[in-house]
Amino acid sequence: MKSSQLVAIIKRLEAMQEATDGEVQTRRFEKDGTEKGLVEYDPKTETYTLEEMDHHQKFDFDDIDLVAMEIYDLLGD
Repeated sequence: MKSSQLVAIIKRLEAMQEATDGEVQTRRFEKDGTEKGLVEYDPKTETYTLEEMDHHQKFDFDDIDLVAMEIYDLLGD
């Protein structure tokens, strides 16, 4: 059975929350070597910002599940 992509995405997002330095954490999400999205987590506001690289649009999320689903959809395109 293939491992879940959604679980892997959530683990990466949770790691961003667990950083203890108080700085904004950044992760890149790629598909086949092409950067699809850039996620930043701001511990001060407890929000994620997802930038879709294809359209250069930014979206803010305060729910880890919602941002994970958006990343999953973005990587599925």
